[in-house]
Amino acid sequence: MSGTRLTLDRLRTLVAAGEVDTVVLAMTDMQGRLQGKRIAAEYFLGDVLANAAEGCGYLLAVDVDMNTVEGYENSSWETGYGDFVLKPDLTTLRMVPWHPATAMVQCDVLDHDGTPVPVSPRQVLRRQLDRLAGYGWKAYVGTELEFIVFRDSYEEAWHKDYRQLTPANQYNVDYSILGTAKIEPLLRRLRNEMAGAGLTVESAKGECNLGQHEIAFKYADALTTCDDHAVYKTGAKEIAGQEDYSLTFMAKYNEREGNSCHIHLSLRDEHGVPVMPGDGPHGFSKVMQHFLAGQLACLGEFALLLAPTVNSYKRYVAGSFAPTAIAWGRDNRSCALRVVGHGPSLRFENRVPGGDVNPYLAVAALIAAGLHGIEQRLELEPEFTGNAYASDAPRVPATLRDAVAAFERSEAAALAFGKDVVRHYTHAGRVELAAFDAAVTDWERRRGFERL
Repeated sequence: MSGTRLTLDRLRTLVAAGEVDTVVLAMTDMQGRLQGKRIAAEYFLGDVLANAAEGCGYLLAVDVDMNTVEGYENSSWETGYGDFVLKPDLTTLRMVPWHPATAMVQCDVLDHDGTPVPVSPRQVLRRQLDRLAGYGWKAYVGTELEFIVFRDSYEEAWHKDYRQLTPANQYNVDYSILGTAKIEPLLRRLRNEMAGAGLTVESAKGECNLGQHEIAFKYADALTTCDDHAVYKTGAKEIAGQEDYSLTFMAKYNEREGNSCHIHLSLRDEHGVPVMPGDGPHGFSKVMQHFLAGQLACLGEFALLLAPTVNSYKRYVAGSFAPTAIAWGRDNRSCALRVVGHGPSLRFENRVPGGDVNPYLAVAALIAAGLHGIEQRLELEPEFTGNAYASDAPRVPATLRDAVAAFERSEAAALAFGKDVVRHYTHAGRVELAAFDAAVTDWERRRGFERL
């Protein structure tokens, strides 16, 4: 199937021919998940296109378990848990090849007066893209999601309480052709059906943890990449489930290597000319120097948007290929910020996010950090060479508690995102912490059941 997106005219033709009968109407929630409804295709064309649809406002005010949570300003029992508007963005219209006769469209979240809901992840990113456009620049982004595949279905994994699962590979298969061949039928479905959904697939490769793999997609403009990321993450789970596998994107499944989501970012002007390369040191332009300096200055304060869960921070272990040092280096995987490419391909990679990241929030954080560097004309510190794990560079926050506190007090975050967004996601972090603090873990039982 062609990797091109659907047009509205093409959708009308497919519906009239009986080849599409369902449209998935989806928005992205705080956790980066697709939420929404399955709409009868004729109803979508005849009613939803003209009038949009609605969804409960609690979709931006619940925890991972979909529990209603006190303390959010936008949605609560005090406000009656009213609806907001889901407005289809027809540029995201696509087929969903892993479901029969199904298309999908992603939505912006609006209040009933037509204004965007500021805490919606897609709107958080749009706000930063608008700021960037004020400079005449456009961001191009690639996200690299790793996942671990198990030969247990999701239902089997649930009943096993996620213990003693069978990984798809029994040893490190990083770059191993033999290792990817073990599950090539699944990987092939993921590649081909994502192409059918409009994503441009580059490759699949094995990774280090047992059963760990990565499928890479070509970079695109920032909003498109984040939309595609959300579709891919949902679709990968659905396809794995259809094949009686399960896979996880959680940042740290076990004590071995975690699932990363490295994010690459570059800038171009209104003519499509890259603005990061130049005749300065390292082949950088002044824009690149300031933008990268902003990443260093804000990474600690914005870490909550890059690493949103308690589990996120388990990745940051010396020698694990997950960063601990806030430093930049040329093609240096021990640094949080790795500069790669030359000339027109010059870009930086942020290695902090894990597979649990919400891409809209993370990319918004990278753009906001870069614009902070531009506006403050921050000077770029010298390149780090050597092993950043052993350096005295500032550290990536070690816990979610540290990241929440840093985001809450950040003046740069308040200026870039607005105090309403800072309060909302600070509260989300505290909700996650409260849930974890109330849990009794397997580690505690094993350690204390008999011996304490």
